[in-house]
Amino acid sequence: MKRLASFGRNGLIFNVVDQGPPDGDIAVLLHGFPQTSSSWEALAPHLHAEGYRTLAPDQRGYSPGARPRGRYAYRMSELVNDVLALIATAAPDARRVHVIGHDWGAAVAWALAAAHPNVLSTLTALSAPHPAAFIRSLFTSRQFLMSWYMYFFQLPWIPELALRRLYRSRDFGIATRFAAGRPEANTLRDVTFLMTSGALTPALNWYRAMPFNPPGRLAPVTVPTLFIAGDADPALGPEGAALTRDHVTGPYTFHTLRGVGHWIPEQAAPEVAALLEPHLSR
Repeated sequence: MKRLASFGRNGLIFNVVDQGPPDGDIAVLLHGFPQTSSSWEALAPHLHAEGYRTLAPDQRGYSPGARPRGRYAYRMSELVNDVLALIATAAPDARRVHVIGHDWGAAVAWALAAAHPNVLSTLTALSAPHPAAFIRSLFTSRQFLMSWYMYFFQLPWIPELALRRLYRSRDFGIATRFAAGRPEANTLRDVTFLMTSGALTPALNWYRAMPFNPPGRLAPVTVPTLFIAGDADPALGPEGAALTRDHVTGPYTFHTLRGVGHWIPEQAAPEVAALLEPHLSR
C-alpha cells in the first residue's frame, strides 16, 4: 500500500504523516492549537505497536498549501470535510476508521462523528468536551473565565500583533503557563512554527470562525466514544466534561487523568495508549 504524503481538497493540499503497518486499521490523528502532526510523536508509536496505521494531517491553516483567506473558510463544516477527504483518499474501499482528536482536533472529531457516523469505527476525544457541552459550561461554571483567550482571539490583527511582540521579546510566560507539564522543547517548537511559518492568522481563524459553528445543530454521537480529560487542564474545566455524557447515545467511556494538564498526547502517552487498546478493539 502506497504511503500518503499529502491529500487534496478543492485546490488545497494538506500534508500528512502516514506511519505504522500499511495494512493496519486506520487511526486518524487530529491535532489542536497551536500544534501540528508532530504533537502525536509520543502516542503514535504505541498505536503502531498494536497494529494500527496512523494518519496525522497538518490541518487547514497549518499545512502551507491549505491556508485560505478569511475566517469563514475555517468554519467547522470545512474542517470536517477536510477530514472526510483524507479518509476517502486513504480508505477508498469504504473501510471505517478510528478518529482521535486533541483540543481543536477533538472538536472536529466530535462534529465528524455526529454528522458522519458511517465513516467511524470509534471516536476518541482528548481534552476538549463535546462542543454543545462546552457552550453550556460557559454559563454554568468558571469556564467563561478560563476561556478568556478565545474572546481575545476574536479581535482582528491585535492578537497577531501581541503574540509577535511576545515572540520577538522571547517572553513565553503565557505559553509556559498553559504548557505546564509538557517538554519545553515541544512548546518552543510549536511557538516557533506558529510565528515563523505563516500559520498564525490561519490558526487564529479557527477561533474567529466559532460564530459560524452552532453546536446545537450537532446530532447525538452514536459511535463508541472515549473521552479523556486531565484534571489539571488550565483551559478546560470539569463542567464541560461532566455535561458531555448528555450528547453521546452510543457506548461511552470517560476517564480523568490525575495530575495531567491540557497536552494529553505528550504528557500521558502510555496512559492514553492503555485506555485506547480496549476501546479501539471493540
